Amino acid sequence: MAPTGAASQFDQAALERRKALSGGTGPLALVKNIKVFGIACFACLGGLLYGYNQGVFSGVLTMTNFGEHMGVWTKNSTQLGWLTSILELGAWVGTLYSGFLAEILSRKYAILINVAIFCIGVVIQATAITSSGHNSILGGRFITGMGVGSLSMIVPMYNAEIAPPEVRGALVGLQQLSITLGIMISFWIDYGTNFIGGTGAGQHAAAWLLPLCLQLAPAVLLGGGMLFMPFSPRWLVHHDREAEGRRVLANLRGLPQDSELIELEFAEIKAQSVFEKRTIAEKFPHLAQQTAWNTIKLQFVAIASLFKSKPMFRRVMIACLTMFFQQWTGINAILYYAPKIFDSLGLSSNTVSLLATGVVGIAMFIATIPAVMYVDTLGRKPVLIIGALGMASCHYIIAGISGSFEDTWKSHSSGAWAAVAMVWIFVIHFGYSWGPCAWILIAEIWPLSNRPYGIALGASANWMNNFIVGQVTPDMLTGMRFGTYIFFGTMIFAGAGFIYFFVPETKNLTLEEMDILFGSVGEATADAERMREINKEVGLDNLVHRGNSVDVGNGISMEKGGVMGVEEKGDDIST
Repeated sequence: MAPTGAASQFDQAALERRKALSGGTGPLALVKNIKVFGIACFACLGGLLYGYNQGVFSGVLTMTNFGEHMGVWTKNSTQLGWLTSILELGAWVGTLYSGFLAEILSRKYAILINVAIFCIGVVIQATAITSSGHNSILGGRFITGMGVGSLSMIVPMYNAEIAPPEVRGALVGLQQLSITLGIMISFWIDYGTNFIGGTGAGQHAAAWLLPLCLQLAPAVLLGGGMLFMPFSPRWLVHHDREAEGRRVLANLRGLPQDSELIELEFAEIKAQSVFEKRTIAEKFPHLAQQTAWNTIKLQFVAIASLFKSKPMFRRVMIACLTMFFQQWTGINAILYYAPKIFDSLGLSSNTVSLLATGVVGIAMFIATIPAVMYVDTLGRKPVLIIGALGMASCHYIIAGISGSFEDTWKSHSSGAWAAVAMVWIFVIHFGYSWGPCAWILIAEIWPLSNRPYGIALGASANWMNNFIVGQVTPDMLTGMRFGTYIFFGTMIFAGAGFIYFFVPETKNLTLEEMDILFGSVGEATADAERMREINKEVGLDNLVHRGNSVDVGNGISMEKGGVMGVEEKGDDIST
């Protein structure tokens, strides 16, 4: 989940003004008009594609006919790890190029290119039915990974930029739910197609080809829909196509271009664009000119700059280690190898293991639903720590049960199901805590000018650790057996300690307060000063302060008719 950071007083005033003009926020606003509803559906489609892709291969790995086509590659644990994890390695590559591809070519064309890459990868995987076997799976999953890794960054970005600001929070929750829905659907499709031709030696190749090829369905719908979607208004404005950006924005909202709501949102977009350009000109003057090569270099130069000061390096460590511990909870070991794990826990057949895997999908989907509702009330640290301790406890209990009965499962079926139940409880703990909250945390610790690069660094760490976990898990299950769960339990217990001792609570903090926490006083203040000047320059101040009196803090009030009262001591609006 990729959330927003702490809101400033001025941002809150702008939000209140939009509420007054638009008439509502949140989930109900998603269905206010057909275009906004279409954007919401589009957000779901991108999440569904990502989630389905993440979950589908776990069931395929255990199918009899797939094993016959792969030969030793499903029997040797190291080679099995490569079949699975090669997708995450491709996704890591995809995250590296997604930022500058979306900026150079536009979000729209970048999505279309990555949908094409994704589809090519799926088609190559389907050729595994021929003598190419494992080579097709390896090559196809790497290419598919490139597409899905890049899409996982660009689709949420595009959705956020074309959606009305007052529903972006609802879209974040919707996207997260659609990811877990995609995982759940993939598990149950695997369960159903496993019966094609029988579950034994007579199983048909369609049992595994069908779920793999069904990845094309959401991808084709996403690509086809994208042909009819507009360019991002923010991208148009940023590339000096302001008239077109205003026209697209008005069309998306179903309002005339001179509507006050359009004027307000357009001014916000323009202010953010000017802010980014001036920040780049100040920090990286040699890259200020908007050329393709400068855009590519900027991503790497800006990320490298995060390592040059102690306060920024502390933020880097929190972002990367949070993503490290998120992956080493063992969640993707479960998602990628659930049927094999359930088989090792003594379930009677592959069919029953796939059925238990389907329940994993349901449990994770349900646990994610309330996550976005209470995290701003309870805070990030308590949710992350409680979730980590819950997951660690589940791992240790599974290890104890497995260590006691791994050689006598047939006579201890109740113990086997107790271990399976602990896996289900484990994914519930992940679903409400480290799944969404890790992304929230790494998004809001950065100053405004560094946030895109900080999030990209965290995402890169996430995919690389995802790849490592996928690669080593089969060897761990083979060599360490129940020790695997002790290892993951200890890792996430260490993660709880890391959050408790080294990560500050970021709930409801302003960017300036965040600077004080990290010892970089002045970074956010400088950003705020620059942003305040730009807000006045583009006329955003006047638009926000137009209408009925609204108290926005710092001694500032807005009176009916657009008259703004300012106390002498509080004439500075920070962002």
